[in-house]
Amino acid sequence: MRSIGETARDSGLSVSALRFYDRAGVLVPDRVDPVSGYRWYGPGQLDEARLLARLRRAGMPLADVRLVLAGWSGPDTDLVRQLLEAHLRRLEQGLSAARTEFSALRDLLDHRENPMTSPRTTVPVRLTVSAPALAAALDAVRFAAGADPQLPMLGGILFDVEDGALRLVATDRYRMAVARADADGHDGPRLQVTVPTALADAMGALLDGEEQARLVVDGDRVTLEAGDRQAAGRCLGHDFPDYRRLVRLRAGRRAEVDVPAFREAVLTGPVRAGEVREQDGAPCDLSVLEVSEDGSVTVAGEGAEVREPVAVNRAYLLDALAAGARERLVLELGAPTAPLAVRRPDDEHTFSLLMPVRLDG
Repeated sequence: MRSIGETARDSGLSVSALRFYDRAGVLVPDRVDPVSGYRWYGPGQLDEARLLARLRRAGMPLADVRLVLAGWSGPDTDLVRQLLEAHLRRLEQGLSAARTEFSALRDLLDHRENPMTSPRTTVPVRLTVSAPALAAALDAVRFAAGADPQLPMLGGILFDVEDGALRLVATDRYRMAVARADADGHDGPRLQVTVPTALADAMGALLDGEEQARLVVDGDRVTLEAGDRQAAGRCLGHDFPDYRRLVRLRAGRRAEVDVPAFREAVLTGPVRAGEVREQDGAPCDLSVLEVSEDGSVTVAGEGAEVREPVAVNRAYLLDALAAGARERLVLELGAPTAPLAVRRPDDEHTFSLLMPVRLDG
């Protein structure tokens, strides 16, 4: 007999996924301990689990997966072959339709101007900003910067200068962080440059112990001067998404949390078992949050009845709590499909947004 952990490790399925497939009647363990509820799998079930993992990676619907597993070891495999071929045809048809739509979208892009092109300066722009404020802003957004080489426009931090303020923004699609620092020296049109994360990290390292910093933008080159030290480099040659459209959220349920206690509850609390467990192809644990009648936020256990659960990547939530840098933070929870906002009660300009993960079943 294999434990659920061994089966997960050797099959490529997560423990939470195995629990889900047990409840769904797709892959039921040979034995369940009547006292502890612990699942044990027979020798032949490892091959079934590996087959299940392959089918799910190929995107086969759960109803068809159940039939394939049921007929896999039987003498008549015609039904299995028909199911596999039918699913492959659906994938090919879907890919063909997607190619047609994307081709049309590319044509539209080729025949229109891009209004999101970041303004470029013809003369150098020099700003003065509080070094501690800029360091705090970098710390507040750095965790959300993207690292996907296929999305280079997200591999940096947006420096957005307008109306005497420097806003910093980072996103990897699944989370976004925004922070602000006052800036003097630029009263012209809005200026946007995307600073590569490596350069942003170098900038942050200069700010310790300094009172003021000077930011210079000269065309596609950006320089930060702090004391007698500086960090300089080229900006990314890609347009950053219009973050202002992405932060317009409907009002949700607000709850103020004690960060150390809530962080401990998230860190040690239950993880919801379910079918969806991946973002960007990497397995992740989910924390399911609910707002109680008294306004407190709790981490719901598996099987708990939650009227409007909001499931988020637990690691991302812990990062956002740390980046909030306060003993108390405000969580805004909307619908289960709406982003979770993590805000500072004393600073409306600094906040994080976490995209929820859909719970199946």
